[in-house]
Amino acid sequence: MRILRTDEARFAGLPDYPFAPHYLDVAPNLRMHYVDEGPDSASPVLMLHGEPSWSYLYRHMIPHVAAAGHRVLAPDLIGFGKSDKPAAIEDYSYDRHMEWLTNWLETLDLTDITLVCQNWGSLLGLRLAAEHPHRFRRIIVGNGMLPTGEDRVPTVFTLWKAFASHSPWFPIGRIVQLGTERTLSKAELAAYEAPFPTADYKAGARAFPKLVPVSGDDPSGEANKEAWRVLEKWRKPFITCFSNGDPITRGGDRYMQRRIPGAHGQPHITLRGGHFLQEDSPEDFARIIVDALKSEMAA
Repeated sequence: MRILRTDEARFAGLPDYPFAPHYLDVAPNLRMHYVDEGPDSASPVLMLHGEPSWSYLYRHMIPHVAAAGHRVLAPDLIGFGKSDKPAAIEDYSYDRHMEWLTNWLETLDLTDITLVCQNWGSLLGLRLAAEHPHRFRRIIVGNGMLPTGEDRVPTVFTLWKAFASHSPWFPIGRIVQLGTERTLSKAELAAYEAPFPTADYKAGARAFPKLVPVSGDDPSGEANKEAWRVLEKWRKPFITCFSNGDPITRGGDRYMQRRIPGAHGQPHITLRGGHFLQEDSPEDFARIIVDALKSEMAA
């Protein structure tokens, strides 16, 4: 496996991203980067990004949640951000991503976790919580789902999958902008491009769409069905925080609210924004997290 590492200089001076880097080897010669803000002794809030973003996506939420007294951890998935990047699309699989993320979680020995996840952060995070339920205290999902391949795939996703697989042009910043209602600045667009100095570095981002289970015989389908069997008995708090402008995940919040017992009676909310609600409604999204933690402490 040929592994690429983005030069640290490309991340210098990014707007609103003052966080000190932390690194952990999750496989031999494979380093994962993560943000770790707030008091070490506090229960962790784990923020998982998706495709094709990185922990920069949570830059406006991390300070709010940390300032409320919580420890916030935001890893860059392998292939993204400051984490190492295997150079071949074939190096990436759903199970490998799960293995890398699980190794990170277990090495840090995190417990009493509040999971915050979106997009592929949900495909990985919901399964992670289902496979390690003793480590998680609550789940907050924004614009995400845990597909098993049994449901019809939206046309917009089929088109996105084809683009990721075949387009010679794969502009990361523009892709994030297409999923965001507010106009990102040139510096913000450049920050999303920073991890990817050349096309070779984009294998992880190109691989993700085709790893989503879309048929009943998908290799990840059975593991996700098993995760759903756990989630269907999940009684710890489960909150959905979707946006009103995401054509890919629309309706997924109501589906999970019906199917997961821990979702009953929770303060579910729909925020303004596109697919990347962390860009469009970061303060409101952060407030949902802080309020959920506060209400349980007061109970």
